[in-house]
Amino acid sequence: MDMASSPRTVEEIFKDYSARRTAVIRALTHDVDEFYGLCDPDKDNLCLYGHPNEAWEVTLPAEEVPPELPEPALGINFARDGMNRRDWLSLVAVHSDSWLVSVAFYLGARLNRNERKRLFSLINDLPSVFEVVTERKPIKDKPTVDSGSKSRGSTKRANDGQVKSNPKFAADEGYEEDEDEHNETLCGSCGGNYNADEFWICCDICERWFHGKCVKVTPAKAEGIKQYKCPSCSLRRGRP
Repeated sequence: MDMASSPRTVEEIFKDYSARRTAVIRALTHDVDEFYGLCDPDKDNLCLYGHPNEAWEVTLPAEEVPPELPEPALGINFARDGMNRRDWLSLVAVHSDSWLVSVAFYLGARLNRNERKRLFSLINDLPSVFEVVTERKPIKDKPTVDSGSKSRGSTKRANDGQVKSNPKFAADEGYEEDEDEHNETLCGSCGGNYNADEFWICCDICERWFHGKCVKVTPAKAEGIKQYKCPSCSLRRGRP
């Protein structure tokens, strides 16, 4: 396939990916008996191909070097009789997922950063071949901060001693927090990324955030602090 004639837009590449994925899934589920029979261990190295017309094919790998597109796993037939059938199909599914993604990003070589991110997002919204074949339900992402403790690990003290949530981390009613936004916050001491599972505290002077462990402040200790000053601000304030 000439790169000049290959899909260029995110939508075209995703359409190609979806069609190939549909073909592979059909081979490993609806047409599984036919697929199993074609993967004779006595034959040469065989590959499972999914084509853009949603047809699947078990055949020898391309002879040209380098090939027009990334090639699927080679020799899937050799392991067929040495494994439990279900385990073998799962293995082929995993390799097929890897191949499908590699083809998509090969075709998307000229996409920019945001387009690649959008392409992966579209792909990631679909269950993987492995999940379909093994009948596993995709696990839903857990919110980074649960609704019962939206300010946990990201609180600071106001002058009146009350805890107030940093607007950056508090979710408005009906608004889902953006995990990417959390990840932009860095510890003012170690430079580490925000992690909802760790206790954080904000300096009331410079308004930088810190891991509690980096500034030796525990959640219990923070309860008694009316106005928190980080080490740097404490030093500055203490100078004559």
